[in-house]
Amino acid sequence: MKKRIAILGSTGSIGTQALEVIKLHPDKFEIEVLTAQKNAGLLIAQAIEFKPNTVVIGKKEFYSRVSEALNPYDIKVYAGEESICQIVELDTIDIVLIALVGFAGLKPTVRAIKAKKQIALANKESLVVAGDLVTKLINENNVRLIPVDSEHSAIFQCLTGENPDDIEKIFLTASGGPFRGKSLDYLAYVNKQDALNHPNWSMGDKITIDSATLMNKGLEVIEAKWLFGINPNQIEVIIHPQSIIHSLVQFSDGSIKAQMSLPDMRLPIQYALSYPERIYADFPRFNFSDFSKLTFESPDIKNFRNLALAYKALEKGGNMPCILNAANEVVVEAFLKDRIGFLKMPEVIEKCMEAVKYIKEPSFHDYHDTDKETREKAASLVADSN
Repeated sequence: MKKRIAILGSTGSIGTQALEVIKLHPDKFEIEVLTAQKNAGLLIAQAIEFKPNTVVIGKKEFYSRVSEALNPYDIKVYAGEESICQIVELDTIDIVLIALVGFAGLKPTVRAIKAKKQIALANKESLVVAGDLVTKLINENNVRLIPVDSEHSAIFQCLTGENPDDIEKIFLTASGGPFRGKSLDYLAYVNKQDALNHPNWSMGDKITIDSATLMNKGLEVIEAKWLFGINPNQIEVIIHPQSIIHSLVQFSDGSIKAQMSLPDMRLPIQYALSYPERIYADFPRFNFSDFSKLTFESPDIKNFRNLALAYKALEKGGNMPCILNAANEVVVEAFLKDRIGFLKMPEVIEKCMEAVKYIKEPSFHDYHDTDKETREKAASLVADSN
């Protein structure tokens, strides 16, 4: 039987690539639900092509436009953030691909888990912000969660058939982004166009900036702790500029397993949707003769301080990763709007981590309150920096 898919965030980078995968395998998958925040035009075009049962537009002001455009196609249309959360509970959904960006992905992720849906998770922030809560819900509801991030998908694949107790260390690889090896003097003058020019991957603006600051790797370190039940000292980041080895696992006997492929997000997306089956795809293949060497180096946490801040937040625990994430979302948005410099971003994040109230054992509501308080503090600090 075909797997019926709900894609939350279908107009973003992950969502559009997921639709490419689904289009390649009409015998394996069908679209049940598509959601978007505000890209009404693309959502309409996707709905007309893939004929889902339901679409949801997050911004209510676009409801009439979407509803009128899809009326001839017998597609149900809803609007609002709560509708996105409610729609994941439909009995006709087999897998929920959560491709929303940032803190906005937490609530629908929790609702999908409580509805006992299989989760394909591309929203790392859900585990960064509330990893303890999310993992408890996954265990309580006996839900299968498959990571979509290329690094965590690689680890997941390396661990298939292995005893988790045999994990000695996980190596998360990072390309180093567009500024690898650059000095502080150089970084002081980079702009958003420079930062958005990623050498290997095609991603959305937010994750591309996070890659340039190494915050993306810091968030992945926190996510890995919750996904694989390991300690922070078992997670090491290594810079691998070619982006061919997507991550590695070292076991208690000293052996290492790695997952390799050309950088293409469609591969981990397809793996997450088809799991436990591995299905054929006509993606470009890696050719050893095209790469005379694969290189590795340690990350520069002096010039790229966000990675160190992420480890600090993970060690502190509680709501500190939530503070880290909220502050980062604010400064990245400000950077994209030319309201803060590249090197000012970690300064604002660190000040928020020092100023916002720490809660050792936060509730779901505490996460929301922390997120709100941190955003206000970060916005104030951004304004003061100008």
